Amino acid sequence: QIQLVESGGGLVQAGGSLKLSCAASGPTYVMGWFRQAPGKERQFVAAVEWSGNRPSYGDSVKGRFTITNSGNSVYLQMNSLEPDDTAVYYCAAGRNSRPNYAPLSAYEWWGQGTQVTVSS
Repeated sequence: QIQLVESGGGLVQAGGSLKLSCAASGPTYVMGWFRQAPGKERQFVAAVEWSGNRPSYGDSVKGRFTITNSGNSVYLQMNSLEPDDTAVYYCAAGRNSRPNYAPLSAYEWWGQGTQVTVSS
């Protein structure tokens, strides 16, 4: 059983930046980030394989967010934040290679979430 611990959320003004971190208790094949705003479905943000290959991003964050990894940790650098980025951000990890890492079903393990609030 892999445990994931997120950190780095907080309150920031529109146009600002935040960096999220997630540490896994053991090795995984892929790690990613999802977010969920009140009343909305959980949405894919970004993912990267353990080798650093195949970083992928949701359309709404392309060009603003960057996912990186190191060892059993994954990071999400979020720039040019907008009020619509406000959500609980969840770290996720999966054990297998997939053709597409956007579906929730690609992941076996989930963190507890960290709140990101962007004020206008």
